[in-house]
Amino acid sequence: MQSPIDIPSSLVEKMADGGAIQLDYSRKISEAKNNGHSIQVTDSGTATINHRRFALTQFHFHAQSEHTIDGKYYPLEAHFVNQAQDGRLAVIGVFFTEGAENKGFQEVLEDVSDGKKTEIIDIESVFPENKSYYHYLGSLTTPPLTENVEWYILKTPVDVSKKQIEMFEEYYAHNNRNSQSLNDRVILEHDE
Repeated sequence: MQSPIDIPSSLVEKMADGGAIQLDYSRKISEAKNNGHSIQVTDSGTATINHRRFALTQFHFHAQSEHTIDGKYYPLEAHFVNQAQDGRLAVIGVFFTEGAENKGFQEVLEDVSDGKKTEIIDIESVFPENKSYYHYLGSLTTPPLTENVEWYILKTPVDVSKKQIEMFEEYYAHNNRNSQSLNDRVILEHDE
């Protein structure tokens, strides 16, 4: 039950219940740092997933993406790590594709480069408006690789510029874990 995985769209099953995601993340970050594995931002706020509340602990980025869709990689993938009161983890994955500059991602890059803890005014810009997603049970993708993690991979990618991708790759060009075997796990999808 390890992550990441390739998501073969032909094998995905529709979710039977609701499953909507609502995000209320803080713009006030407590730390943005290069932690040796990625650019990691310590933040707070809540994610409500299918009527269950999780607290955001941190988010970080991988280049290129860790998850793939039908074998396709994206230049970047963000992981928003959320934890419930009972300790259960839910990670929301967001793909980034080359396009227009992303203001929120730019603010993260600037915070890491200058060491300041300024607000991310445009935190909404690192999420697509459409929160349709793929869902499966997997693991953390960095040590200790803990299993029984709920994954929610948003289907719609968000734009970042070629320059921003290159700026991130100055820190990390290949900090993505290889794809892991699906091993009979079910992948569900929820469409808004």
